[in-house]
Amino acid sequence: MKYQGCLLAVRDISASKDFYEKVLHQNVVMDIGVHVTFEGFSLQQGYAELIGVAIKSVKEQSHNFQVYFEVEDLDKVYAEMKSISSLQWVHEIKEYPWGQRDLRVYDPDKHIVEIAEDMNTVIKRFFSQSLTSEEVAKRTMFPVEVVKQYASCFDI
Repeated sequence: MKYQGCLLAVRDISASKDFYEKVLHQNVVMDIGVHVTFEGFSLQQGYAELIGVAIKSVKEQSHNFQVYFEVEDLDKVYAEMKSISSLQWVHEIKEYPWGQRDLRVYDPDKHIVEIAEDMNTVIKRFFSQSLTSEEVAKRTMFPVEVVKQYASCFDI
């Protein structure tokens, strides 16, 4: 068995496709009208009817699932997204105890979309603040050996 990605049930395929293409800069792999496949996930309009369940059983804004993306420059993405007045925010940039920063927005169907710094960026930031490998490991909760591998990639 090979994992192929997740599928999001959507009401308006055009609005959802625009969001993922134009706001999140995702590339369409296949578009057959009511079904659009991106790299790693798909959108499906008419999902309830397709699989034979009650339309009202497809919940909106359930807060039990999210689509997750990583970026190198979260501040750049944040500035771009702040200029889109129609976006609904779950929260703006916040930092977690392990040092990673993220933001969350809703897509047109109220699925949560998280955009976070990749951990390479976080670790590089900590090294640029003159933290030792041991301090970076403690902060990120990564094993010291893994942090030292990152350090060798960064010429630190």
